[in-house]
Amino acid sequence: MTTSTASPLFSRFSKAECVLVLITMIWGGTFILVQHAMTVSGPMFFVGLRFAAAALVVGLFSLRNLRGLTRFELKAGAFIGTAIMFGYGLQTIGLQTILSSQSAFITALYVPFVPLLQWLVLGRRPGLMPSIGIMLAFAGLMLLTGPAGASLNFSPGEIATLIGAIAIAAEIILISAYAGQVDVRRVTVVQLATASLLSFLLVVPTGEALPDFSWVLLFSAVGLGLTSAVIQLAMNWAQKSVSPTRATLIYAGEPVWAGVIGRIAGERFPPIAMFGAVLIVAAVIVSEMKTRQQKSNGRSELAREER
Repeated sequence: MTTSTASPLFSRFSKAECVLVLITMIWGGTFILVQHAMTVSGPMFFVGLRFAAAALVVGLFSLRNLRGLTRFELKAGAFIGTAIMFGYGLQTIGLQTILSSQSAFITALYVPFVPLLQWLVLGRRPGLMPSIGIMLAFAGLMLLTGPAGASLNFSPGEIATLIGAIAIAAEIILISAYAGQVDVRRVTVVQLATASLLSFLLVVPTGEALPDFSWVLLFSAVGLGLTSAVIQLAMNWAQKSVSPTRATLIYAGEPVWAGVIGRIAGERFPPIAMFGAVLIVAAVIVSEMKTRQQKSNGRSELAREER
């Protein structure tokens, strides 16, 4: 007779989920670097440079693997890379004309967008507890942005950021859709190279001036390129086994870690934002809770295994 050591209320966090928590912490720490980089470069050029560095890093460690690149992996990487470019690029373009608090609020819409798009496009309706977790996470993100961010007038900058939020949601869903069917390193190189190329191509139509050489720009691009390489590799690997909704709840912790690191760097972290951070952590925990029906089904399956 077998016994379960797991908590009756919570299932264990998998290794893949722990990896996603770790990269979310790293992701949160990149915000300050991006802010410094934006003082010496336009958004699309910097996004292109950042992902070019990331593609080069992953490519150098995957030269042998790249020989086996398939047409399916090329297509998957191109789709994911396009979503990445729109997500990062439109958010940075929006930041040129709207407040950072507004950008954070609108970008946070990707949290409810992920289960909504899964439901509308793929016909996959999220369960009760993950849905409650999504609502808690979104509420927490709204508190983190503050009352100044919770406004939407549909200005060009706000519309660009809103489309960027949809692109981020699409990226998470696409990664999960392709994760189990592709080689992680090959598809990561393709998606990073695609995001870089498309960003560079948009420099001219957006009227962005090319920046002068700067060591700040170079080190920022290389540093963020390395983190982007790690983040994208980890996402592609971990989302083989972690659902898009569950991954989204973990990614929602990014502004929490950004706030913690900002606080260490001397930035203010207001009490209401602290409560928002607590809600996001609670959202991840709640999403792991099982309903009575789920627990009953689990006991039935266990009983059948013991027979």
